[in-house]
Parts: sequence; C-alpha cells; structure tokens
Amino acid sequence: MRKRVLAGLAVAVAGFLCGMPVSAQTPISDGVFIGDKDVSGMMPEEAAQYVKNEVATLGSTTVTITMGGQQVSATFRELGFSWENTDLVDEISQIGTSGNIIERYKEQKDLQNESAHYEIEYTMSESLETDFVNSLSQFNCDPVEGSLHMGDDGYPYVEGGTDGLTLDEDATLTQLKEVLSTWKDGDGNVAIEATVTRTSPSLTQETLSKMTDVLGTATTDYSASSAGRAQNVENGTAKISGTLLMPGESFSVTAAVTPFTPENGYELAPSYEAGQVVDSYGGGICQVSTTLYNAVLKSELEVDARSNHTMLVGYVDPSKDAAIAEGLMDLVFTNDKEYPIYIVGSAYYGTLNFTIFGVETRPANRTISFESRVISQTDPAQNIKLVAKTDQNIGYLYQAQTPHQGMTAELWKNIYVDGELTDTVQVNSSYYQESPAIYEVGVVSSNQAAVSAMYTAIANNDLAQVQNIITYGVQPQTEAPQTQAPQSETTQTDAPQTDAAGGGETQPDGAVQVIE
Repeated sequence: MRKRVLAGLAVAVAGFLCGMPVSAQTPISDGVFIGDKDVSGMMPEEAAQYVKNEVATLGSTTVTITMGGQQVSATFRELGFSWENTDLVDEISQIGTSGNIIERYKEQKDLQNESAHYEIEYTMSESLETDFVNSLSQFNCDPVEGSLHMGDDGYPYVEGGTDGLTLDEDATLTQLKEVLSTWKDGDGNVAIEATVTRTSPSLTQETLSKMTDVLGTATTDYSASSAGRAQNVENGTAKISGTLLMPGESFSVTAAVTPFTPENGYELAPSYEAGQVVDSYGGGICQVSTTLYNAVLKSELEVDARSNHTMLVGYVDPSKDAAIAEGLMDLVFTNDKEYPIYIVGSAYYGTLNFTIFGVETRPANRTISFESRVISQTDPAQNIKLVAKTDQNIGYLYQAQTPHQGMTAELWKNIYVDGELTDTVQVNSSYYQESPAIYEVGVVSSNQAAVSAMYTAIANNDLAQVQNIITYGVQPQTEAPQTQAPQSETTQTDAPQTDAAGGGETQPDGAVQVIE
C-alpha cells in the first residue's frame, strides 16, 4: 500500500512539473460551487461574469413586509446592499492550483471526496433597514368595533369588526436581518410578515356567543299612558336597548336618554314640578329607568346611584322605583361581572321590558327575590291644593293630581339556597312625601269681583267656594248653598297618568323638574 501511494504521488508531482502550474487561464477545479451553481471547469472570466450577474440579481431582489393586509417593499440595493467577498472568483480559482505540490495534490483529492461550496457574501445598511421597518408604523391602527344586531332567535350577533394592530419594530427588524443574512441568489424575492401586537375589539362574535343567559328581566305596564307619554317611554327604551357593557364599565341612564327635546324624539307629557303636574318633554321617562332598575337588581349588578321619586308611583311597589332628573338624579350601575352584559329593551303596545343577557356564574341552586317593606305611612286625607290657571276662564276646574300617601319604605333582597332562605340584605330605603289633590282653577273673567273672589277661594284652598262661584257667580256666602256643584263640561276631575310624583328633592322655587 505504501509503495502504491508514493507512486501515485510521484505521478501527480510529475504532472505539475510538466507544464500544469496555475495560470489565469486555468479552469476552476472540479467540485467547486458558488451557491447552488457548479462552476467546475469554468474559466475564471466565465465564473466572474456569473458572479457579477448574481450580484446584480441580488441587488434587484425585492423585500416585501406585510402588516395587516398592507405592504411596504424595497430592493436589496435600496436597503444598502453591498457585496463583500469581491475576491470570490480569485479565491476559487486558486483551489487545487496554488501552494506547493503536496498542498495542491491534497486539495484536488479533497474535492474528489467532497465539493467546496462558496456563497456571495453581502451586507445591508442597518440604518436603512431600520427606516424600512419603521415605515410600517403608518399601518398601526386601533380596533374597529363591529355592529351589534338582534337575531331572529332573540340573541345578539356581531357584524364586522377588525383587530387593532401595533408594529413591534424591534422584533420585525430582527426577523428581517435573520432572513436577509441567509438569503441566497436564486431564492427569489423576500416576503415576510411583520411582527405585531393585536388588540381585539371589545365586541366580537366569540364574546357574544357566550352571552346567552338571562341574568335579569323586568316588565311594567304603560298601557294607560297618553300618546305623548307612550312615545317618550318607547323613545327612551330604544336609546338604552342594545347597550353592551364590558366588565368594569358603568352606565348612566340620564346620559343615555337626554336631552329631553323634540329633536331627540320626545313629546310633551305630564310630569311633576314643585309638587304639581306640568307638561314637559320626556314625561314618562322614569318608568324606563325604573323598569331597567328592577332588571339590574335581578341581575345583581352593582348599583352606584339610585333615587326614589318624591311621591309614590303606581307601576311598581314602593322602593322599587328609580327616578331621574337631569343634573340632579340618575340611575347608574356597573358591570361588576367577569363577562360582558348586553341590555335589550322593548316597549310595545303598553308593555315595557328590559332583559339583561350575560354569562350566568351564580350557583344553580341559589335564587333571589325582592321584598318591599312599608315602614311607616301617612294619609293625606282630604287635603287639597288649588292652583290658579291664568290662561283659563272662570268655570274651568281640573283635577291635575290625585292625593298621594306619604310613606317610608325599604327594599330587601332574600337569598335562597336549595329553596331555603339563607340571608336577607337591605337594598335601599325610600321616603315618599304625602301630597294633596291638586285642582287647576280658571281665573280669567271680565267680572273683577268674580276674579277677586276666585283668587280668595284659591288662597284659602276652598274647593267648595270655587264650585259655588262657578255655579252661582259672586254672591254673599249665606245666599249660596254650600254644596258641590255638579260637574259640567268644563269641570274635569280625572288626573292624567303620571309616575313622576315629584321625583326627587324638589326645590321650593320649582327649579327642578323631574320628568318621569
């Protein structure tokens, strides 16, 4: 074996000594690759032209970064592409053809056993790469909420909505550098996806798909309302229906339903100001807040603010009402649950309902009920209040308000587990003022004596005298029978329906108007 190897070496040495040293025209040795290209047997000039073409191709290679459907692009050259190993062809031309005889022989033998691979080495401008990546920040965007709708099955669904995107500049730049550092000629154009932080909209179908449980529902009747009051109830309900509250969010009824103007859909309807009935825009709206309050109680949401009416209302038990007065009283509650809640309201043909949807997390064997307790009460008896109507003739008599009983009441929540009462918690306490019956009395007449007598009767709250003047005119008290006159077409005794009953701490000057 030793003799055979030495003999082979001698033949190789003889070959190199017989006119085979390297020259500029010596072909590149076998087994040499530039990238994936086998350049074996190429003349150096030919290999140099190949490399030049590849460098040009690399320089024109396009880099595209996509972010949320938007793209930015630049060529390698625009990113500061620079070819680094410009002596590549000289280097590979020397393989197996330079050095002493032993070195050249060894290199040739090595190439027979394993190919030699070389790459075109290049660098980019770090500042240009950074600027390129940072240009994607123009596509940063906030999440876009979808629109909320009620399906035919009675449950809400979402249409549309997109995630918010924020570019992670450092991570995207690192990703770009890693890709470019290993990119080879022949790999085509570069396409990468930017690294971003995604922020989902609050309102998603995935979120709503979980909100199928009824946490609380409440219904009241407004069928006896006037047309204007019914319109106000329905308008206010529509402004609240469809509200989505995320965990921790609060809701103000007053903020949702105001302003009480014709432009905002409200009509004139009876409400209370300074202890008497007046027509105002939005009359009846307190029935909306009251009905919602009862649904909130059954849902066991956190109630932040609630006020009772000044006088009792007829559509719920004492202490179950919730009055609102712009700038003075409000119903405010917070979603203190782990999941969002969705409020659905309807007011149709005299029936007002609010239902609160969410994810039920309360134990199935636990139930609650609410109990209104009357602590004390006072009877208004036959007290009356007469109010002069300066736009009505003598003969006009209208009962604008029935008497209201005074009362102190409390609302308690009873908690049951497996049907057994386990706890009782006070929810609120309410004080309702007693209020007399209110009559509006016309005082306009060309007979000044009659006008004077009518004002005197009003000042004395003397309803019998008012009726006598209407029936018999101005006569000495002894000449007129002290009996109530039968009601004529101008005498009205039925009070309009109103639930405001004062609603709140009414100031003596009547500046605060509670439109219930």
